[in-house]
Amino acid sequence: MNRTRCVLVRTDARSPMPNAQRPTPEIPTRYDPKATEQRLYEKWESAGYFRADPRHSTRMGGEREPYVIVIPPPNVTAVLHMGHGLNNTIQDVLIRWQRMRGREALWIPGTDHAGIATQNVVERQLAAEGKTRQEVGREAFVERVWSWVDKTGGTILEQLRAIGSSCDWSRTAFTLDEGLSRAVREVFVRLYERDLVYRGNYIINWCPRCLTALSNEEAEPEETTGKIWRLRYPIADEQPGQGDRTRTGTRTRSLARLPDGRRYIVVATTRPETMLGDTAVAVHPEDERYVGLHGALVDLPLTGRRISIVADAYVDPEFGSGMVKVTPAHDPNDFEIGRRHDLPAIDVLTDEARMSDEAPEPFRGLDRFEARTRVVAAFEEAGLLEGVEEHTHSVPHCYRCGTIVEPRLSEQWFVRMQPLAEPALAASREGRVRFTPDRWKKVYEHWLENIRDWTISRQLWWGHRIPVWYCRDEACAEVIVAREDPTSCPKCGGSLEQDPDVLDTWFSSWLWPFSTMGWPDETPDLKAFYPTSALSTAPEILFFWVARMIMAGQEFMGRERTGEPMDGIPFQDVYLHGTVRDNMGRKMSKSLGNGIDPLEVVDLFGADALRFTLLAQAGVGTDILMNPSDLGETFSPGRNFANKLWNAGRFALMNMGEDDVARVDAATLELPDRWILSRAQAVVQAVDQQLTVFRFADAAESLRQFFWGEVADWYLELVKPRLYGDHGDASRDVARSSLVEVMDTTLRLMHPLVPFITEELWLRLPRPRDVVREESLVIAKWPEARPELVDRGAEQTMAALIEVVSTVRTLRAEYNVPAGDELEVFIGGATPDLAGAVVREGSAIRRLARIREASVTAEPLQTDGRAGAHAVLRSGADLFIPLEGIIDLERERTRLEEEMARIAGQIVATEKKLENRQFVERAPADVVEREREKAASFRDQRDRLAAKLEALR
Repeated sequence: MNRTRCVLVRTDARSPMPNAQRPTPEIPTRYDPKATEQRLYEKWESAGYFRADPRHSTRMGGEREPYVIVIPPPNVTAVLHMGHGLNNTIQDVLIRWQRMRGREALWIPGTDHAGIATQNVVERQLAAEGKTRQEVGREAFVERVWSWVDKTGGTILEQLRAIGSSCDWSRTAFTLDEGLSRAVREVFVRLYERDLVYRGNYIINWCPRCLTALSNEEAEPEETTGKIWRLRYPIADEQPGQGDRTRTGTRTRSLARLPDGRRYIVVATTRPETMLGDTAVAVHPEDERYVGLHGALVDLPLTGRRISIVADAYVDPEFGSGMVKVTPAHDPNDFEIGRRHDLPAIDVLTDEARMSDEAPEPFRGLDRFEARTRVVAAFEEAGLLEGVEEHTHSVPHCYRCGTIVEPRLSEQWFVRMQPLAEPALAASREGRVRFTPDRWKKVYEHWLENIRDWTISRQLWWGHRIPVWYCRDEACAEVIVAREDPTSCPKCGGSLEQDPDVLDTWFSSWLWPFSTMGWPDETPDLKAFYPTSALSTAPEILFFWVARMIMAGQEFMGRERTGEPMDGIPFQDVYLHGTVRDNMGRKMSKSLGNGIDPLEVVDLFGADALRFTLLAQAGVGTDILMNPSDLGETFSPGRNFANKLWNAGRFALMNMGEDDVARVDAATLELPDRWILSRAQAVVQAVDQQLTVFRFADAAESLRQFFWGEVADWYLELVKPRLYGDHGDASRDVARSSLVEVMDTTLRLMHPLVPFITEELWLRLPRPRDVVREESLVIAKWPEARPELVDRGAEQTMAALIEVVSTVRTLRAEYNVPAGDELEVFIGGATPDLAGAVVREGSAIRRLARIREASVTAEPLQTDGRAGAHAVLRSGADLFIPLEGIIDLERERTRLEEEMARIAGQIVATEKKLENRQFVERAPADVVEREREKAASFRDQRDRLAAKLEALR
C-alpha cells in the first residue's frame, strides 16, 4: 500500500524573543473593571467623543449622514433597573456602531418629570411629617418637588454612565425644562386652535389613590378573580295577581314573582355598589322576551327611586338575562346609552372612591368595597339576591400605583385622536415606519383603527399647568387659551383664574424627538438631526409613547412645516425588545422583590459582563430570563467572555511585542493566517448585517464563536511557535502582522458590545507601519470586509485540520487515554488537500493533538486487525488510532460490556412501558413521546458502544 507518511517532529524548544520585541510588563494578569471602566469613560467624555456637531450633518451641508436616537426618558424618580440596562445597552450598541461607521451619531439623553410618580414620592414625604399638600399649598408644594428633583433627579443619568452609555450629555433634556415647556404649551394652543383639544364631561378612568384622571392606556387591565352578582329589580305599579300585562297592555313573557306576588327582572353586575347610581335598565329592542316591558318602570332597591326600561341596540340579548343595568356616571358604555336616551347621570362615588352624598343614607361615606359588601347583604336580606358565582374578568388598575381604577363621569380636557391617527396608520401600512419584531405592526395598527380620544388633564400639581384661564365674572365666562400668561380677561377686563390641572406626562414626552432639539424654533439641531433614525423601547409603551410620537411628528414636523404629514415621521425603525423576567418567568418588580440591580452586577463583574450577558439573550421578540438569587451563574456568559477576551488578548499582546508591524501582505501569508483573516472578513459581514436588522443576540454569538472558538482556541495556538521565532524571523513577522490585523478587526467589531475591555486591549496593540490609527475605538473606523483576504480554500483546509485534531482529542477522552501519551494516527481515504495539509501543518497537529506520528493516504484505511479507536471525518476519510499498549484493552472492553448491559436494561424497561397499552392510551401525549425519545436514545447509545467494543476486539 502506497502511503504518504509524515513523522511529526517535536517543536518544544522556543527561541527567545528579541529584546526589542519584548512586551510591556504593564499588562495585568487579570482584568480589573473597577480600575478600568470609570477611567476610560471619563477620558471618552472629556475628549468630547460623544458630542455631535450639526455642521457635520449632510442635512447641513456636511459630509456625515446623521444617525440619531432619542432616549426613552426614564422617570426623574427612577433608579436604574434591568429593563433600563437592556434598553440602554441596545441603544448604545447602535450609536457606537454607527459612530464607527462614520455617521454623525447623536444620542440625546434626558428624564421625564413623571407627574404622578414624582408627586406621590413627595406626598409620602409630607405624610411622614404629618402634612398634606393641601396644607402646604400649591406653590410651596411645587417648590418642594423641585428641590427634591434637583437633589436626586440626575441619579439615573449617572448610573447610565456606569454601564457605558455614550450619550451626548451636553444635550441632556428634562421635560420641564424651559424650552420643552414652551413646546408643550405651543402644541396645546395649536391643537386648541384646530379644535383638536376640547373640554368635555365624559367617562374617564379615575385613580382614587393618585386622585387623578388616567388615559385609557394608563388603566392597565389585569385578570382578576371576582364575582358576578345577579340582582332582582321588581316591576313597579303592579298588584299581586295582576297578570302578565304591563301598563302598555302588551303581553310579554311570564316573569318570575317575588313572595309578595310582584314580578321582577334580573340584572347582573360585578360592581353591586354602582347600582345605587342606576338610572335605567336596557334591553335589546328586538328581544321578543321583553318587548312588552319597553318603557315600563322598575323599583330600584335600596334607593326609593324608580327607573325605566329602555330599548337599546348595544345590549347583547344572548348574554346573561339580556337585561343590563345602566349607570351612566360609572361605565363608558352606560354613558353612551344614557346620552342616547337622555338619562340622568348620578355619581355615587367621591374622589377617594367612597360613597358620595348621592348615595342613600345607609351607604354614604363607606369605602367602595365595604359598600359592595353591604349592598349585597341588603339585597340578600330583602330576598332580592338571585345568585352569585365566581367570575374571572379584566379589571383596570392604575399603571403607577396598582390601585383598581374607577370609570367615572368627569369634566376633563381631551385630544381628538382620529385626525391624528389616520396619518400614523398610513405610515405603518405604507412601510414608512417599520416595527421589529414585525408582529407589533398589527398591534399598533389595531390600536389606531380603534382609537379613542385622549384624556390629557390630570388632577395634580406637579407638571405642565394647562394654559387655560377662566374669567371669574360669571356673566362673561370667557375661556382664554394662550401662549403667554394673560393678566386680565380680554373680553371684559375682569380677573382670571387658571385651570388647576396639569397635562398628562405623556403630553410632553410625545414631543420628545423634536422638543429636545429646540422646536418650535428652527434650530441647527432640528435641521441637522430630525427626523431621528431608530427607536428602541419596551412594547408596553407602544401606545403611551411610540404611537403618539409618530402622530405628533407628522402633525408638527410634517403637516405644519411641509404640508405633508409623512415628512414629519420621527423615526423609521422601531425596535421593541423583550422583557427582563426572573427565572420563574415573572416580570421583575419591587413588589415581588425579584429584581436585579444592574449597578450591583457592574460592581461584581463589570459593565461589559452585564452588557454581553444581556445582548447574548436579546433574541428578537424573546424575553430574557435571569435568576436574581444567583448572579454569578446568571451573568457567567458575559463574565466568562470578558475573561476569555482579556486572557487571550493579553497572551497575544505579550507575545507579539510592542514594535510596529508591517501591513498584511496576502502573498506572504501562511495557511493559518490566510484562514483566520478570511474568517474575519466573514464575521465583519455577518455582524454588520445582524446589527442592521437588530439581531443583537446573533451578533454577540457570531463574535463569541469567532474569537473564542477560532482566534483563541485555534489561531493563537497555531501561531505560538512562529511568534516565539521557532520558524524564523520572516515567519514571525508575518505572524505578528496577521495577529495584529485579526485583533484590531475583532476588537473594533466587539467595541459596541463590550466597549471597556476592547478599548483597554486595543490601545496596547502594535500599529501597522505607515498607518495612522485613531486615538480611541470610540471614534475608530468600523471594519470593512476586504475581498482580497477571502480565501475559501484556506477555510476548507483548516476546517479539515481542525476536525482531525478535534476528533483525536475526542477519542482520547472517550477511551480514557492518559493526557501525556503521544499517539500514532492513521488516516485513509484522504483527499489530496487533506493529505497535503496534514503534511504541511504536521508540527501544529502533533502539538495540538499530542500525536507522535501520523500516516495519511488516499487509499482505504487498513488497520491490520489492530484494536483501536475509529472515526469517520466529514470528508469521508477514516481516522484510526491504535490503542494496544496505550490503554488496558481488557479493562476497557469490560467497562464497555458493563455499560452495554446497563443500557440494555434501560431499553427493556422503556420498551416494556411503551408496550403497555394502558400507559400509551392514558398517559399525556408529551409523557409518551418522552419515553419514545428515551428508548431511541438508549438504542443509539447501545449501538455506539457496540461499535467501540468491536473496534477493541
